Amino acid sequence: MKYISTRGGMPPKSFCEILLGGLAPDGGLTIAESYPQLSTADLAEMAQLNYRDLAFKVIAPFVDDIPAADLKALIDKTYTAAVYCNGRTDSDMEAITPVRELEAGLYIQELSNGPTLAFKDMAMQLLGNLFEYVLAREGKEINIVGATSGDTGSAAEYAMRGKQGVNVFMLSPHGKMSPFQRAQMMSLQDANIFNLAITSMFDDCQDIVKAINNDAEFKAKYKVGAVNSINWGRVIAQVVYYFKGYFAVAKQVGDPVDFVVPSGNFGNVCAGHIARQMGLPIRKLVVATNENDVLDEFFRTGSYRPRGLDQTFETSSPSMDITKASNLERFVFDLVGRDGAKLAALWQQVDKGPGFQLSAEETQRMSEQFGFVSTRSTHADRLASIREVFEKYGVMIDTHTADGYTGAKQVREAGVPLVILETALPIKFEATVREALGRDPDRPASFVGLEDLPQRCEVLPADAEAVKAFIRKLIDG
Repeated sequence: MKYISTRGGMPPKSFCEILLGGLAPDGGLTIAESYPQLSTADLAEMAQLNYRDLAFKVIAPFVDDIPAADLKALIDKTYTAAVYCNGRTDSDMEAITPVRELEAGLYIQELSNGPTLAFKDMAMQLLGNLFEYVLAREGKEINIVGATSGDTGSAAEYAMRGKQGVNVFMLSPHGKMSPFQRAQMMSLQDANIFNLAITSMFDDCQDIVKAINNDAEFKAKYKVGAVNSINWGRVIAQVVYYFKGYFAVAKQVGDPVDFVVPSGNFGNVCAGHIARQMGLPIRKLVVATNENDVLDEFFRTGSYRPRGLDQTFETSSPSMDITKASNLERFVFDLVGRDGAKLAALWQQVDKGPGFQLSAEETQRMSEQFGFVSTRSTHADRLASIREVFEKYGVMIDTHTADGYTGAKQVREAGVPLVILETALPIKFEATVREALGRDPDRPASFVGLEDLPQRCEVLPADAEAVKAFIRKLIDG
């Protein structure tokens, strides 16, 4: 399996060659030359596998430069009930991503039982082990420069803390995350973890990371890598739980299943797209958005128009307060027939500001050929959904999962199982859950008093040169 750039300007590379990097040299995203194809018979054989064996079956075709035994050992080390349990002892935790039935045909797949209580742990823990393995094998070091709107940062830092040969520089929008999210990141005292609070919105943090990746000289000298959802290793790790969720709810292999995915940067639902392209019988991929509805507009109209800072809202599902969805580029690459030149021309329009408009035929194919639909939620919807799910089913959900539930009610069809992907535990968004339910969400024992711990971060302006100067001073010093 080789990897190319969505913009057509990178010669094919192996998995380990692209694992440690961020953007491709031409500014595009790395993507597999083709997707492995699974038959119904293949799927039937996979249906009874535990999570670790299923993960190996899904991921191994994408990785041909790590010996199979070593890859299996890394996966087995990652996906254990001890890592994905949060102190819970119920037997279904061995499933790693247990599926909870709300009512007949409607499910929530738990993805937030990892160490930082968010779905990002599902991929990030494996990525940390892959990084450490490859760096040790090749005698290299890496400086990870990433951006987070809330959950990626803590998941990355918990996965990389103490790893040999790895430093993490994580950018976040200053004052824009929940107190719990902020404390998760900034209370870490590990010597290889550095939090940089940027005085702007997430999109600017993301633009700074892209600017650093596009500075070839700086990137090479300071060995810059990425763990954001632009990292291909993260995306393929997330593909696994779509298979696990599908097998948990399909009456028989081959039956259609719908997935509702709260979406900001498009990495989570991009993994669902890849699972579908591999042959998993996903009928619909529902992109659930909040008031920052750029993706909803895109899937409804074919118009991709990232907003400016003055048009970006601060919402009660802050991890989705994003208007430039990095991973959308991978899907559009497939949509336009994997034409790198055409994709590059479209994203040139994005980089210049106005965005682009797909043709009517391309817009139609997004739903008819690729199964995408979208929904939009407001704060009032969020409160109503949190309240309804708790009162009706006795289940407490977070604000982003509430956006998914709101979307599920809009698109659900009789006879087709629908799985809502949980994105975080409610404690990460305590204030909004309290507003909805009049009580605080449950808090895992290991996180009691988290916000009271000492925090450390560096506040910097929204300027790539300022971030590079901080990294330069730290590494050179």
